[in-house]
Amino acid sequence: MRTPVIILLLLTGPWLLAQGLSPTDMARAQSGGLAGLVLAFTFFGIGHFAMTEQMIDMLPPWVPARRAVVLLTGVLEFALAIALVIPATRSVAGWTCAAVLVGFFAVNVYASFKRRGGGGHDWGPLYLLVRSPLQVLLVYWCLTFSV
Repeated sequence: MRTPVIILLLLTGPWLLAQGLSPTDMARAQSGGLAGLVLAFTFFGIGHFAMTEQMIDMLPPWVPARRAVVLLTGVLEFALAIALVIPATRSVAGWTCAAVLVGFFAVNVYASFKRRGGGGHDWGPLYLLVRSPLQVLLVYWCLTFSV
């Protein structure tokens, strides 16, 4: 169950640091929130390559080319992290990140009910009590700090 904690720290850590350094500087807070989002999507992308087999196991058996899907979605998450850094693509990247999070949540639900993959899914549906609020926070973070 440490994966949600890591995600939460990566997401909020830079923002909290920015707030601590200058609580009234909104631009710094915005940059900190954006940095957290970039770190989170980089972490997600790494997970697709470092834990490929566990990610494949999270997908329903009827999904074709599951390894390719896992690796391509990892590349997508890296690309989104990069696009968030570029001011000209940030807004579109933020909306895309939010859409990806909503779409990928179905896989988390499936994996939790089937107790497949890593990252807490072995807890079963109980994992969703942690993951669901985190997913809402992630989508909120995308829309707040990049759109």
